[in-house]
Amino acid sequence: MSKTVLVSGGAGFIGSHVTVELAQAGYDVVIADNFSNCDETNYRGVCKILGKELPMVPMDFCEKASVYSLFEKYPIDAVIHFAAFKAVGESVAEPLKYYRNNLLSFLNILDAAKHNGGCNVLFSSSATVYGETEDLPVTEQSPRQPAKSPYGNTKTMCEDILRDSVQAYPGIKGIALRYFNPIGAHPSALIGELPRGVPNNLVPFITQTAIGKRACLYVFGNDYPTPDGTCLRDFIDIVDLAKAHVSAVTRMCAERMKEEYEIFNIGTGRPVSVLELINTFERVNGVKLNWKFAPRRAGDVVSIWADPTLAGKELGWHAERGLDETLKAAWEWEKHLAGI
Repeated sequence: MSKTVLVSGGAGFIGSHVTVELAQAGYDVVIADNFSNCDETNYRGVCKILGKELPMVPMDFCEKASVYSLFEKYPIDAVIHFAAFKAVGESVAEPLKYYRNNLLSFLNILDAAKHNGGCNVLFSSSATVYGETEDLPVTEQSPRQPAKSPYGNTKTMCEDILRDSVQAYPGIKGIALRYFNPIGAHPSALIGELPRGVPNNLVPFITQTAIGKRACLYVFGNDYPTPDGTCLRDFIDIVDLAKAHVSAVTRMCAERMKEEYEIFNIGTGRPVSVLELINTFERVNGVKLNWKFAPRRAGDVVSIWADPTLAGKELGWHAERGLDETLKAAWEWEKHLAGI
């Protein structure tokens, strides 16, 4: 019998790609989303890629009764939790909104898992928990730093909530995946990153500038202590990231975990500067971007990239797609949205 995986926030950027990879790996997937930060575009794209309809439950994970009902309706073996607000700037302006949504939704999932005798829980964490560090590349043993935003703090807090729940409640096992910077789109160009309003992430701002939705791309800071003066990041292809989730779920469902709670960095291990990313996008797609430097942006970490050795050893997972391939896919997705 195949395992059933609940993907909360499964209609979003990361959730939709993870859903595709899970289904293609033979899992039964249930998607649940309240569409607060997306529409049905990616869900429809997922169904086209797979050639079938997947269960889609419109719901808010902050409503405890709805979460309990979901666990009663489906035989859930594992949950991957993406249903959270994620805009750093907005979290600074509206911290209570972020703490209420991001913490309560996760607490309700763990409550329902406990109520139903246990479950495998995969938490969508972030490299933001490492903060500004001189210890590069970061490993899973690198100390977490105080968060620079309420958004980042919710990632740290949810990691701790999962760790403590695993210790307290038999039957709950947990993995936290600390992503670095997911970018790109599915090779089919049927699903990708679709931000509402002005993008908070770099690549959709690049593609929207290239297509003409944005007049100019601003690069915040050119005087950082890096090779070209711009920030360094670990940009990971969204399909590679999605496959890491399949590896982690398989590890949990096959009972191959060495500890009841585990943490893995999911990145490429290669630092790429903002300027290098822009130049690569222009080169591989034959597009000239209108961009200019702007003053530094408060809260930006200068440099961070992963040591993904542990994920390779324990999950058997490695990033495979190169930056050229990733940025081509991102551009094809933007053109698909524009009907080009």
